[in-house]
Formats: sequence, C-alpha cells, structure tokens
Amino acid sequence: KIMREGLMGTLNKALVMVVGTMLAMSNSHVAHAAGNVNVEADSMEIIDADHKTVFRGNVVAKRPTDTIKADEMTVVSADEKQADGTMKSVTDHVDAKGNVTINTRDAVITGDSAKFDVAHDQLEVDGTVKVVQGTSVIHGQKLNVDLKTFHLNMAGGRVSGNFTPN
Repeated sequence: KIMREGLMGTLNKALVMVVGTMLAMSNSHVAHAAGNVNVEADSMEIIDADHKTVFRGNVVAKRPTDTIKADEMTVVSADEKQADGTMKSVTDHVDAKGNVTINTRDAVITGDSAKFDVAHDQLEVDGTVKVVQGTSVIHGQKLNVDLKTFHLNMAGGRVSGNFTPN
C-alpha cells in the first residue's frame, strides 16, 4: 500500500511538472499550477501550425523537487474555449523520448519513452521501465497509469519487484 500511494503521488507530481513545463514554454510565462520550471535543451523548435514545441538534446525540465530528463521532449497544445468566449492554449499531451528519467522527492522512474495524455489523465512509460522508491524496485517493459483512478499496470514480458516495507 505504501509503495502504491507513494508511486501515485510521484506520477501526479511528474505529470504536473511536465504540463507546467509545456505551458511555461508555449505561453512564454511560468504556469501558475506548476511554479517555476526551468528547461534546458540543446535546441528548441516551435511549430505553431501544429501547436507543438520540441526540445532536443539533453533536455532537462526542473522544479525545486522534480526533474525530467530526456533526449527529446515534444509538447502539444490545443485551443480550449473559455466561459467568457476567449480561447486558451492548454496542454494536450507530452512525449519524452530517449533515456527518460523522472526524478521526484520520493521516487525515480526510468524508461525509453514516456507519454503523458493530459486530456485523459494517462501516463505510459515504455522500454526498460524501472521504478525505484526507497529500497523498493519494480521492473517491466510498460507502465500504464490512470491518473484519475490511480490504477497502475506494469506489463510487457516478465514483471519483477523487490518490495521493502518502510
């Protein structure tokens, strides 16, 4: 139970950080929900017609307690109509590829790629996935998390874990 609750909190923090990163970059200001987010990359490309921002090369998105690293991070936004009739750009999904590492205060999640479907509150981490929280470790090929219900599924070949109670 402790591992499950800690992991869910970790994944929620990671999602908020990535969404905040995207909003901060696409709107050229810091997203209010995520606090300050610093992003470094070897290059950044904005593809306005596709509502896309692509960070390439040694991408590091940081907040004081959370960091996401990847070789490439693509953030896609969508226009959402507000109650007053104006349009607002919101995060739709974020894809991180290559050597993905999500570090939070409580855990580290690594994989070959990560997809955050913000609109549907889904997180998928693929490749050689490893989740470490304290001395507990889970290995698998595919991690799927429903961030609304906190349903977690590790699948894809043999799944292994070493769980140490706190």
